[in-house]
Amino acid sequence: MQDIQINLKHLTLSALRFGNPDGPKVLALHGWLDNAASFVPMAEYLPDWDVVAVDLTGHGHSAHRSADAHYHFLDWVQDIRELLNVLGWQQCHLLGHSLGGILSSVYAATFPEQIISVVMIEAFGPLTKEAATSAEQLRESVVSRLAIDDKTARHPPSFAKAVTARLLAGDLKKTSATLLVERNLRQLGQEWEWRTDRRLRTVSSLRLTEPQAEAFLMAITCPILAITGNKGFEKVRGNVQRRKALIADLSLAQAEGGHHLHMDNPGDVAKHIRSFWQQVDKL
Repeated sequence: MQDIQINLKHLTLSALRFGNPDGPKVLALHGWLDNAASFVPMAEYLPDWDVVAVDLTGHGHSAHRSADAHYHFLDWVQDIRELLNVLGWQQCHLLGHSLGGILSSVYAATFPEQIISVVMIEAFGPLTKEAATSAEQLRESVVSRLAIDDKTARHPPSFAKAVTARLLAGDLKKTSATLLVERNLRQLGQEWEWRTDRRLRTVSSLRLTEPQAEAFLMAITCPILAITGNKGFEKVRGNVQRRKALIADLSLAQAEGGHHLHMDNPGDVAKHIRSFWQQVDKL
């Protein structure tokens, strides 16, 4: 497994690269506040593909956005486009968990000529809100952005405490939490500091409406595999049931586990992905 740097025009992204460098190309996108280590547990089960698991901007070892910028969900789509151009990949598979799965679906709709297939783990298209809440959303976003600038950053007192905090924030095993924390923490002398940009925790400025989300899903032309955990997020399962008819070429799978089932149960999840990719690569 290689730790690599990818220089975009205005920032540098970090990534983990593993598998067969001559195999089909896969860009792996992690979830919100996670990082590229999210895909480390599955690495041994995907030896035939060339996988680049990137730290999204503001996460892991990747650069943060400039001080005068914020984190608009759709801006990551531009990052992905530039990233693929720098890698020189004309086409690839997208593998995304949670936020990464949402981004994968939006990117596949926006640049369909580049995407061979999409695997969404515990995700099924964008999160949405009613158009009538637009003013309220923007107000909350601006207030949260200004408020975070006035707050002193909180740092974990030790590595062990950081792992405990990560465990309290989600339903994942200690080994999985440790992997994420190792890549998202740095030691400065006797102190520890989170690498994640605090601005990621502010309220989104404006979410898509349901008709907009549906339009993105209907624009996807490649095969899609959606994997959910039997103990995963209920909202994801609800989105699958409500939106599945919008996808022209859809496969569904379920595996044991919660929202981070790809980390806690990597063998079973990777089995579904291998079977799907093998069928797609034969087309």
